[in-house]
Amino acid sequence: VQLQASGGGLVQPGGSLTLSCAASGSIYSIGDMGWYRQVLGKQYELVAIITAAKNKNYAASVKGRFTISRDNAKNTIYLQMNDLKPEDTAVYYCKAGTVETGPGVEPYDYWGQGTLVTVSS
Repeated sequence: VQLQASGGGLVQPGGSLTLSCAASGSIYSIGDMGWYRQVLGKQYELVAIITAAKNKNYAASVKGRFTISRDNAKNTIYLQMNDLKPEDTAVYYCKAGTVETGPGVEPYDYWGQGTLVTVSS
């Protein structure tokens, strides 16, 4: 199972970006999927998470600006980021939790490789 994240880049404050993360491989089911971010030298921070039933939760710092969505048929999640601020600058990682590769197979969590978002004028 592999997760491929894309969509990062340089954007001016107030701008928008959309991140995508596609899970591929032998996948039977996926539980929660989410986005985390890490600023250099700091701990990982949960940004947003979405369940298989598409229930969503957001970090307080991004609520109202970011929107997470999920396409279960494509095993893909998206993060629409609006009104970006310099403090949103970080490497963004996607995670797929409780991934089963077959019925009754022990589930594991998987992480994408990270995509850099830089918010600067």
